[in-house]
Amino acid sequence: MDRSEAVLRELKLYPQWGRRNQPAPVVAEQCVPITVEVEAIAPAAVVVPAPQADKLNWPELKQRVRDCTACKLRAGCTQTVFGVGDEQAEWLFVGEGPGADEDTQGEPFVGQAGKLLDNMLLAIKLKRGKNVYIANIVKCRPPNNRTPQADEIATCLPYLQRQIELIKPKLIVALGKTAATALLGRDAVLGSLRGTLHDYCGIPLVVTYHPAYLLRSPLEKAKAWQDLCLAMRARHGEA
Repeated sequence: MDRSEAVLRELKLYPQWGRRNQPAPVVAEQCVPITVEVEAIAPAAVVVPAPQADKLNWPELKQRVRDCTACKLRAGCTQTVFGVGDEQAEWLFVGEGPGADEDTQGEPFVGQAGKLLDNMLLAIKLKRGKNVYIANIVKCRPPNNRTPQADEIATCLPYLQRQIELIKPKLIVALGKTAATALLGRDAVLGSLRGTLHDYCGIPLVVTYHPAYLLRSPLEKAKAWQDLCLAMRARHGEA
């Protein structure tokens, strides 16, 4: 048994996370404009003018997010969930939006999905808060944990874009379709985005499943492990 399999067994992610097939060939993409395709995601949505977040430093950005009332999500949540981790991290993980636990605690990925994400990080020798930053596409919890609507994404995305500019990560991992399509600026099924090394304005980006989905579909953990292997190769310049 090699070390990777031993780690996965220890994390209780084996055998679902065992290596099965090699990831699809890696094809780099050109940098694309980071916009939300409103018609593709929600034809009836009306886009609210996005807050101005460029040129803000960390304290200013955190205050702006904390005070934000630019979309309807803020009225229905307890607090905004800014993000957490090393503000000079090489690795950035981006999810969809806060859930009930995150809304209560003010930190992303703290429920069961967060525990699984922590295990995923450990499997590739990473740890929350150490060279890792975790954020979401939207900063407020959508009602009943529904998928954020296109206008909500368009309104909140400038905050994440500014976080990325400040962090300057070496690699982005998009967790789930909402994060992937928002960052890539185009609508597509998750399966078509996996297995390929994408480009977010010069930053390599890998797409994988959201941990909440993996909790519902544990057999997909093997594919998620392939995605993490791709991310590790990309980070070390081997993809």
